Amino acid sequence: MQLAGIPLAIIGAVFLSVGAQLQHRGVTKVEARSGGTTSTGLNLAQLSALLTRPSWVLGTLMLGLAVVFQLGALAFSPLIIVQPLGAIALVLTAVINARTHGVRLNAPSIRAIVACVGGVGLFVTVAALVAGEKAVTDDDLFVILILLAVVLVVFGVAFLLQRRKTRAIFYIVAAGFIYGFVATLAKVIINRVQNGNVEWLTILCGVALLAGAALGAYFVQNAYSSGPPDLVIAGLTVIDPMVAIGIGIVVLGEAAGAPPWAVIGFIIAGLLAVWGVFQLARHHPQLQT
Repeated sequence: MQLAGIPLAIIGAVFLSVGAQLQHRGVTKVEARSGGTTSTGLNLAQLSALLTRPSWVLGTLMLGLAVVFQLGALAFSPLIIVQPLGAIALVLTAVINARTHGVRLNAPSIRAIVACVGGVGLFVTVAALVAGEKAVTDDDLFVILILLAVVLVVFGVAFLLQRRKTRAIFYIVAAGFIYGFVATLAKVIINRVQNGNVEWLTILCGVALLAGAALGAYFVQNAYSSGPPDLVIAGLTVIDPMVAIGIGIVVLGEAAGAPPWAVIGFIIAGLLAVWGVFQLARHHPQLQT
């Protein structure tokens, strides 16, 4: 049954791809109408203007459906199987973005995308062979919440201090880290509800999830204003699962007892996927001008 979440995760990846393209279109239109003044981050007026853009609203609805399918996938399958499957959205987004903007991906960009998808695919294969689930303890939750608080503070302060110098890769890395924790908290909440363990700590996880999702969404919108959508999706679908999987392995014990070859496979796959993200950020044709 733990493989039943895979088709749900794939459907969610399709919605993620289309939603990202539509949101990017809405953000760029708002940016153009405001004179392109988003170098210090989207302000309140620009965020409000997004609500008047049909493409952005439709994209948000698509992303909402992606979240629904992802939560459904998490209800069946371990975190370290479900999260990496979002990399499918990278290929779809790259194709859609190239056709929409008339951009021909260069060879380094294609190699970077292949590295991202290949690394994530290898990770899923290894995870499917060694993954399992354990009941989440209160101590596990405290560790996750403390780590999330540290991440939010670090990226929040870094943004406030360096907002005039931030580039797309900062927003992508920040959102990827935060969404990794959001996905983990979603899985934890589902796990505790399934085990009839709903109390104040579970509610606190829900509050933390909403706070992380809000800040992550803000960083994503800023990433759309400074980078192409396939670069944004590349970062999210690699960094997000790497963080979530790291938590799943280290804190939640989803790969407890994994043999040495699996650990080596995880490391190689992770390095390959992350290398692909940074190569895409360096060589993407839309960032060469």
